[in-house]
Formats: sequence, structure tokens, C-alpha cells
Amino acid sequence: MFKRLSLFMLSLLLVIIAAACGSNGSSKEAGSTNGSNKANEEVTVKHELGETKVKKNPKKVVVFDFGVLDTLDKFGVDIAGLPKENIPKYLSKYEEEKYANTGSLKEPDFEKIHEIGPDLIIISGRQMDLYEQFAEIAPTIYMAVDPNNYIDSFKKNVNTLAEIFGKEDVAKEELGKIDEAIASLNEKAKTNGKNALIILANDGKVSAYGPKSRFGLIHDVFGIPAVDENIEVSTHGQSISFEYIVEKDPDYLFVIDRGAVVGGQSSAKQVVENDLVKTTNAYKSGNIVYLNPDIWYLSGGGLVSVMEMVKEVEGALK
Repeated sequence: MFKRLSLFMLSLLLVIIAAACGSNGSSKEAGSTNGSNKANEEVTVKHELGETKVKKNPKKVVVFDFGVLDTLDKFGVDIAGLPKENIPKYLSKYEEEKYANTGSLKEPDFEKIHEIGPDLIIISGRQMDLYEQFAEIAPTIYMAVDPNNYIDSFKKNVNTLAEIFGKEDVAKEELGKIDEAIASLNEKAKTNGKNALIILANDGKVSAYGPKSRFGLIHDVFGIPAVDENIEVSTHGQSISFEYIVEKDPDYLFVIDRGAVVGGQSSAKQVVENDLVKTTNAYKSGNIVYLNPDIWYLSGGGLVSVMEMVKEVEGALK
């Protein structure tokens, strides 16, 4: 009787062990399936030019916006190709041969892009008219920053990239730092109480940018009042004379030298600091500030570039 009971207990124990092993095997298989599903996860990105489904963590990414590139660089995300003409100095590592050259910002090399076979293409304003051609090759998203809503659109782009590449924690931390830096700059601008004019110097000519313009975040976000609230909003700015600068007489004159980064004549200082401009408050107070054109003209809208913009303007205020 005792022997039979022992055999029964042993058999029961073996059944329990076998069931447990089977259960573990099923869990592992389910985990594997879930991993596969995760690998095939998609993010639906709504943007100004449409709606695009993007697989999470795409392997081959082609980027046509240097602000987006600097955010991806901050995230530690590698890319496959980019336009190599006029790469900002702080992103010079992307000049290496390992990164394919996809043409220029305004003239993409579609043959090379086809050759790369990207999983994702990211474009911005300079390529928007070519969106359909990009979209025929691979999922394409449009990520320009909206000058009318600079910080919100910038944050939206950063958070979208973070969702695609699983970098939400990094995005949250870096955006938090930028918010703190902007708040500090606003306080300094308020205490300073002085106005400013932003100009672009381009081969001997100058144009002005005001609120809601391409460089208008100096006024709209950083809190420095504009010397003229009625400057025409235009991609290339409002063409002005040096007499206009004298008439408005800004406390600060922020200058972006286009020629320094696009192969033109880099002579902003000689052009701007003429006899007329030397009569202004900005010149007399030593407040003509030459902003980094790599950051302001070529990139902008990236985690690195936006923080550098804040630092540069704050450092200029006295």
C-alpha cells in the first residue's frame, strides 16, 4: 500500500514538473513573438505634407535637415546619408566617407538615395516641393520648424524623433534643460530692457528679420523686444538700407553672415560697420553681435543648435 502511494506521488510530481516545463516553453515562445511584433511596430507621423507610417528604429536613415541631424546625433542615432555641401562645422564628422553624399539641400541626388535604399527620409523647407519624389523611394516625413510657433514645433519634432528611435528619456531631459535656459534668458532680457534688430548680411547687402520670422525667436521666445514690430516676414528677410538701421537705432544689432557658410563673400563686419552704422547705439555700446551662421543659418531647430542659440544670445546681453 505504501509502495503504491509512493509511486502515485512520484508520478504526480513528474506530471507537475512536465507541466511547468511546458508552461516555460510557451512563455519563451510568446516572448519571442512579442519581440517580433515590437520589431515591426510603426509610428504614424502627421506632418504638414501628409501622414507617414514609419517603422520604429529604422536602420537606414537619410536626412536633409541639419537641425534634425544634430538632434539624431544627440540621441546617438546613426544615419546612412545626407547632403554634404555646407555641413555645419560642429557636425563635421558627417563628412566622413562612411556617410553617403545625397547631393545638396536644394538638389538631392535621387539616384544615390535609391542606391542607399533608406527605411526613412527626413526633409524640411528647402526640399518640400520634392516631397512626392522622396516618398516614392521610402517613407518620408517633413520636419521644418514653424517660425510662428518656433519652440512648440521644435519640441514636436524632437519628441517625434524620440518616439521613432526610442529616445523619449533623452528628449525629456534635453528639452528640460532648454526650457530652463530660455527662462533664464527671458529674465535677463527683461532686466536688460533693451531692443534689438536682426539682420542677414549677404554679399554686401543686408535684410532685416523681425518677430515671427526665420530668426524671430530672439524676440518671440528669448524675450528681447524688436526695434521694429512691422518688418515684413519673408524667407529672405525684408531688404533694408543702412539708413534704415540708423533711423531705427537699435540697442543691439544681431548679424548673421550668410556668405561665411554658403561660399559667398564673408565680409559682414566690413559691410555692416560702416560710417552710418557707427552712429548707432548698438555700435557705440559695443553691441553689434555676430551670431554663429552654422547654428543660425544652416541648422537651427536641433537639440544642440537651439541650446547654442540661447547661450549665444544670453552671452551677448550686458
